[in-house]
Amino acid sequence: MYLLGIYLIIQVVDLFQIWGDLPLMTGTAFLLFTNLAQVTKILNILCRRNRIQVIIEDADEVLKSVRKGEAKKIVKSCNRETSLLQLMYFMLTVVTTLGWASSAEKDKLPLRAWYPYDTSKSPAYELTYVHQVSALFIAAYLNVGKDTLVASLIAQCRCRLRLLALSLKTLCEGLQVGEMGLLTPDQELIASKRLRLLVIEHQAALSAAVQLQNCFSEPTFAQFTVSLIIICVTAFQLVSQTGNMVRLLSMGTYLLNMMFQVFIYCYQGNQLSEQSSEIAGAAYQCPWHTCSPKFRKALLIVMVRSRRVAKLTAGGFTTLSLASFMAIIKASYSLFTLLQQVEEKK
Repeated sequence: MYLLGIYLIIQVVDLFQIWGDLPLMTGTAFLLFTNLAQVTKILNILCRRNRIQVIIEDADEVLKSVRKGEAKKIVKSCNRETSLLQLMYFMLTVVTTLGWASSAEKDKLPLRAWYPYDTSKSPAYELTYVHQVSALFIAAYLNVGKDTLVASLIAQCRCRLRLLALSLKTLCEGLQVGEMGLLTPDQELIASKRLRLLVIEHQAALSAAVQLQNCFSEPTFAQFTVSLIIICVTAFQLVSQTGNMVRLLSMGTYLLNMMFQVFIYCYQGNQLSEQSSEIAGAAYQCPWHTCSPKFRKALLIVMVRSRRVAKLTAGGFTTLSLASFMAIIKASYSLFTLLQQVEEKK
């Protein structure tokens, strides 16, 4: 944290010193804004760590209690998908950080920053280089960890809804139908108890989604706002790069990294909403026609409630969805073209 704090300060000072020079400003801003968003997320996790821990423990308790074969497949599928997204995000980060660390030219630092001494002389250059690279690696992997935490918590909530849908479909599994094509009173009593437990689990899953909204809404909004700017200035830097191929490639992977960072939030939020909306369909797929009118009404209430789709938002302004992801990319591109026009007029 000490390394990151120093690096953030020297980036801010550098930005003030080069204010007005658009290419140099974007050269500092693309990483400065990433670090500013990271500070917001770190403070949020530290302040709300107890509430976050409760969310994790509740989800773990539910997912670890799964016993049926098909339910276990659902849990494994969610784990596999989340792990794949995490691996892709991590690999992009590794390539980017290694590229930046190795892109420094003679007597030049990998990244722009202001220092109160001559960084071109030894041993000041070597010490400053180590500081920059160390801060870069720490910040990058902390960022991966925090984003993966949020994505994994949303994925856990999704998984709980998928398990709930499976349980609704198999609500009357193992129950025998009487001569009239209806469940016997004893059999229906068992089905009613099962439904009651599923309603409780549904409420718990929706409550977990609300807790995720309360814990991560503001930092996610800060991340989206900053990401819009970062994607724009990184693209501007990318088209301005000449000569240094390693630097060019690392900037390209950083651009992909920032886009993927927004994508994992939007993708998980989008999937959560879809899984929430599928609860009604799952309830309809159970053999409701073998149940009494009273049981059908109870099932209908579940279906009506599930029509209110669980949604996560960024600061209450935009829903985490694939449509929001595309909107951020389009806004970044519009800002990028504006920067190009401003630079061309100079």
